[in-house]
Amino acid sequence: MKAAVFHKKHEISVEEIPAKAPGPTDVLIQVAYCGVCGTDLHIFHGDKGAAEVTPPVILGHEFSGVVAEVGSRVSSLKAGDRVCVDPNNTCGKCYACQNGIAHFCSNMIGYGTTTDGGFAEKTVVAEKQVYKIPDRLSLQEAAMAEPVSCCIHGIDLCHIRPGNTVLVIGGGPIGQMMVQLAKFSGAAKVILSEPVKEKREQAQKLGADLAVNPLEKDLAEELAGRGIIADVVIECVGNTKTIEQGIRCAGNGATVLMFGLTAPDAKIELRPFEVFQKELHITASYINPYTFPRALRCLASGRLDFQSIVTDIVDLDHITEVFYNDEYRKHGKILIKI
Repeated sequence: MKAAVFHKKHEISVEEIPAKAPGPTDVLIQVAYCGVCGTDLHIFHGDKGAAEVTPPVILGHEFSGVVAEVGSRVSSLKAGDRVCVDPNNTCGKCYACQNGIAHFCSNMIGYGTTTDGGFAEKTVVAEKQVYKIPDRLSLQEAAMAEPVSCCIHGIDLCHIRPGNTVLVIGGGPIGQMMVQLAKFSGAAKVILSEPVKEKREQAQKLGADLAVNPLEKDLAEELAGRGIIADVVIECVGNTKTIEQGIRCAGNGATVLMFGLTAPDAKIELRPFEVFQKELHITASYINPYTFPRALRCLASGRLDFQSIVTDIVDLDHITEVFYNDEYRKHGKILIKI
């Protein structure tokens, strides 16, 4: 089968490798689509993602497909089922798993990070990580279940209340989803900060009440001048400057969510007195605990517009272009068609 194998920093290639056979409790999936996540690009450029990666490994953790074969003890799935995958396979036995915080599992298996994932024609996944796709969902849409589940976890941590004002920093695919989810959660006003005009316009089509260019004017001054007080700030860039910017823009008693992934050694300048004076709640969001079924229901409802966010569908044969050509970083969501 064909697969995109990550070998080391700045080295990924499409190769012919043997497909693995499923174990007794495993499912072999014929992959249809797999999204390219910012984490995949971080790993390619030598940074740490959410989990340790030991090459060679097949990346890709946002995928959908069709069941090709099931193990002898699999009971909930059969060949031909349309499915998608929660890539974070927890052990169920460690302290974190037994105390309701399974996303901090000490023995986590991550499909597309610690073990082979979805940038391949076929991949083997544990039965318990596989979800049937609702009839109304396409395989393209279902590939978005994993990033949506991560966004839902982040939104949960924001504790958005009806009438709140939410500032989203960064208009990439995650930022565009956060704009929509913030609206669904009851925000009365959602503002997007994004320097790219096309992304600002897209966000307003998806429900943003205001989209501003932070390069034209200091963002905090811009909001203050408009009389806007941010109850929640969601940082989706993963840049130290935009994190600091988010803290400055937060109103009294606000929650600041650091959703964007920074490099492991990145540091920010934080003034504790400002946190004290505003009584800020600064938090972060780590993967997608217990939110995958909600993501599928959200996608199946038709209320979340994902089609507008996907800008490129690239064949597996050409996946290396996505990693080697930095122009793709300026685009929206990229799906690999397998």
